[in-house]
Amino acid sequence: MNQINSTEYKHILIDEHNVPFIKGSSMKVVELVTSIHAYGWSPEELHFQYPHLSMSQIYSALAYYWEHKAEIDADMQQRFEYAERLRLEAGESPLAKRLRAEGLIK
Repeated sequence: MNQINSTEYKHILIDEHNVPFIKGSSMKVVELVTSIHAYGWSPEELHFQYPHLSMSQIYSALAYYWEHKAEIDADMQQRFEYAERLRLEAGESPLAKRLRAEGLIK
C-alpha cells in the first residue's frame, strides 16, 4: 500500500518515495516547475496547459517549490543527467542515420 503524507501546503502531498505531488492529480511538483524552466510559462499559462489543475493547486505547488527550491532543483538536475545518459547510450536513431546519409540533416 502506498504511504502518502500531507504537508502544510493545502494541495501538496508527499508520496512513499518522498516526492511531492499535487493532490488530486498525478503531477509531481518537479514536473510543473520543469515546465516553467523549459517554456517560461506563467501560472496562468500553466493553468491553460494543464486545465485539470486549479490555480490554487498551481500556486500551492509554486509556494512549495520556493520553500524547497534546493532539493527540487537537485531533483531536476538528476532527471536531466539521467535522460542525457540514456540519450548518449542509445546513440543515433536509424532514421537520423538514414537522413544524414541522404544529406537531409547535418
